[in-house]
Amino acid sequence: MRHAQHRDNPALLDGTDLRIGIVQARFNVQLTDRMAEACLAELHGLGVEPDAVRHITVPGALEVPQALAAMAAGGSFDALIALGCVIRGDTYHFELVCNTSAVGVQQVALDFGLPVANGIITVDTEAQAIVRIDKGGECARVAVEMANLLVQVGA
Repeated sequence: MRHAQHRDNPALLDGTDLRIGIVQARFNVQLTDRMAEACLAELHGLGVEPDAVRHITVPGALEVPQALAAMAAGGSFDALIALGCVIRGDTYHFELVCNTSAVGVQQVALDFGLPVANGIITVDTEAQAIVRIDKGGECARVAVEMANLLVQVGA
């Protein structure tokens, strides 16, 4: 399986002095815990201090946007990260959860003018999710880069 490639902007990957909020869905926790571990390790590698990270959990992907909005409203964070894993089942519920959570996450970013890295993966099988575990690390890089970019452009 071939994945899309993207390139980070190394000049914007300095997490020093950034405050990052993470909201992790507990549904499929055996997978989302691994995503969170990858995310936290990458944040540390980028220079984000452990005490500058607030990591909370919520029941599932549908609850992520509300928790992100609460964090954003507090004004204490430079960027937020959403982590979750939705695996297709036999009903239309998969599409509802995927679409609703994605729109909600993006709405928080737009409403608050705050970078929100969307790491809610949506897959057909657990095997596909395992391949995408590093989405947590990718989201850490996105959050740091976008936080620095918004400062650079004067947002």
